[in-house]
Amino acid sequence: MRTLVALLFTMFTAFAATPPNVVLILADDLGYSDLGSYGSEIATPNLDGLAQNGVRFTQFYNTARCWPSRAALLSGYYAQEIHRDGMVGLGGGGQGVRQSWARLLPDFLKPAGYRSYHSGKWHIDGPVLAAGFDRSFDVRNHGNYFSIKGDAINDVVVKAPADEQGYYASIAIADHAIECLKDHATNHKDQPFFHYIPFIAPHFPLQALPQDIAKYRDKYLAGWEVLRATRFVRQQTMGITKTTLSALERNVGPPYAFPDAMKKLGAGEVNRPLPWTELTDEQRHFQATKMAIHAAMVDRMDQEIGRIIAQLKAMGAYENTLILFASDNGASAEIMVRDGGHDPQAEPGSAATYLCLGPGFSSAANTPHRRHKTWVHEGGISTPLIASWPAGIAAHGELRHTPGHIVDIVPTVLELAGLQKPADWKGQPIPPAPGKSLVAALKTDVTIDRPSLWWLHEENKAIRVGDMKLVAAKGDAWELYDLKTDRAEQNNLATKMPEKVKELADLWQKQADEIAAVAKLTLNEQPKGKAKKNAH
Repeated sequence: MRTLVALLFTMFTAFAATPPNVVLILADDLGYSDLGSYGSEIATPNLDGLAQNGVRFTQFYNTARCWPSRAALLSGYYAQEIHRDGMVGLGGGGQGVRQSWARLLPDFLKPAGYRSYHSGKWHIDGPVLAAGFDRSFDVRNHGNYFSIKGDAINDVVVKAPADEQGYYASIAIADHAIECLKDHATNHKDQPFFHYIPFIAPHFPLQALPQDIAKYRDKYLAGWEVLRATRFVRQQTMGITKTTLSALERNVGPPYAFPDAMKKLGAGEVNRPLPWTELTDEQRHFQATKMAIHAAMVDRMDQEIGRIIAQLKAMGAYENTLILFASDNGASAEIMVRDGGHDPQAEPGSAATYLCLGPGFSSAANTPHRRHKTWVHEGGISTPLIASWPAGIAAHGELRHTPGHIVDIVPTVLELAGLQKPADWKGQPIPPAPGKSLVAALKTDVTIDRPSLWWLHEENKAIRVGDMKLVAAKGDAWELYDLKTDRAEQNNLATKMPEKVKELADLWQKQADEIAAVAKLTLNEQPKGKAKKNAH
């Protein structure tokens, strides 16, 4: 026993003396089943390789939407606590401003000597460098993958060349990440680094390189039901899921209606996940083409992640780098046309087109779960989480079934860096955060003890305690599910277990009140105009 204790102590002190580098990669609108290691047919060999050399979490969660997830990911707080998602009477949301104590991970890593880099989407309030990053490539142009127009380097907007050619956002993000890593190896090799790499893929508009689209052309003509069934079988074989496949909800379309967009997109568009056999030939080809572009975007993102991994290996940093990969929300059922508009005569997937995946193939991307981005049913909030760290994770290809949430990333990284957050920031106390460290789960499949997981987005709400989940879409009654046997949320137990519904509903409200209290204590830090407006 003494020998074992001594060994564990030696391992701990070794890691504490050489804290790992951390590369945090975030996809945008990626479905739970969109990676090969989570059941997909899309070629993602680099991410699958990380999974094979590390661990995959099967019950990991986000916030159902892009900007709340990003705030929660880097702060460790529920977005509502720091004004980055809305609560009735308190405002907050995409334009909300964090409190001064709501610092992001790079600030707390500085005492351990970390340098921090950002390459990709931001979508958090305030400038990137003010959040503690040393370098940044801020991809602000979310409406055209083929132009750098409007993007910023180190918070300074760049000027796009008049004859701009050869640009693609996922490649540019990887290029910047690799440039930062090369500079680090040359000028800061004695310091650990934190690199945040949030791709914008595969968020709409569906735009991809022609050679990537060609790999998947006509691959999806069998339809979304066949794709869901095929992915589900793979997931069962892998042990990713042990319950059932959700039923398609033919009356659930996009979360927001844009009738004009449907007219612009033409007769091939369909805004409901109807049976494939009910679609016209034109609709089937149009939908299959959109899914091919979505797949191409995921494929290209994986290729670029492969280049980043190669750079880590070339600079001798790979072995002691914790690489984490997740998505900010589930796949999207949205259908809209904005930014540069849509030219129906242009080649699908090109810069002149504006296509969205829609509810049919979004349901397939979220296999085996129910619903989509913005909802807090499992399809909207479930994400892959891959963790690879050759020097620190002995497991290879193992699954982790403990429920987790993106608020857990900050405490996990801080523990591995041998750090604790300070009790205050510039004289203001820092409230306790809800996240839990996942370090123990990186080693073995243990349950992380926590009172609950909580969600609220656009009046969609949920709470999970153990395996029981209470969930309600906006305006609907509470639904109750036992996720141990029904992760697909098909057997509503609310009428059979009214006491449990009341218990969890009361707990949801209690936690909502506690979260509101954190936001209220510092509401005076919001800009005066917004604070006054939000108070009503």
